[in-house]
Amino acid sequence: MSAAAQKVKNPGFKRLLIKLSGEALMGERSYGIDPGTVDFIAHEVRDTLKTGAQIALVIGGGNIFRGIEASAQGMERSSADYMGMLATVINALAVQNALEKLDIPTRVQSAIEMRELAEPYIRRKAVRHLEKGRVVIFAAGTGNPYFTTDTAAALRAMEIGADVIFKATKVDGVYTADPVKDPRAKKYDRISYLDVIRKGLKVMDSTAITLCMDNHMPIVVFNLKGKGNIKGLVAGKKVGTIID
Repeated sequence: MSAAAQKVKNPGFKRLLIKLSGEALMGERSYGIDPGTVDFIAHEVRDTLKTGAQIALVIGGGNIFRGIEASAQGMERSSADYMGMLATVINALAVQNALEKLDIPTRVQSAIEMRELAEPYIRRKAVRHLEKGRVVIFAAGTGNPYFTTDTAAALRAMEIGADVIFKATKVDGVYTADPVKDPRAKKYDRISYLDVIRKGLKVMDSTAITLCMDNHMPIVVFNLKGKGNIKGLVAGKKVGTIID
């Protein structure tokens, strides 16, 4: 068994990065932020913190603005991507607010400087916050156009020395096809990085998957809506699909 597989199998990992899509914050809405969903996420994070885990978050912005879609409709790509980065900051502040209502200390760090709203991203400072028990929310992606928040999640996970990336989705793992559209789709319990790329499975973009593969960073794909899933993963329970 690979070192990465051993890492995921071992329930003792301490530091994790949770990747949330912007769409996850919509709940049953078609746009924007659903307060009930954000509150649910905050409670899940709080329960996981009680295990002693250190938690960082990266949140997408697709519930508000998707740069790549705007680019496809004729907007200049860099401008569209910067707008998408600003959407991730809005989501980060929403999650921060929900966490702080539960008396959880948080810090938002932005890859694009906006001091009135968030700290600038500084790796050593982020690690120090985590060591002090604060939840760190990384916003504005990598700060560069043409890179997704999936890639930002992989990059930040490497930089802070995370043990694993938890990729929260609307389904309970990685399937051979979209289980919503294809009832014959079968779920993988474990799959390799290369197979994810070769089979064209839409888990994370290829840049993020390759970055994780090159740096032996395991990914666990799980259903965000399952109560206790994050805490269960930290405890070593079999939840979702492992990519290693």
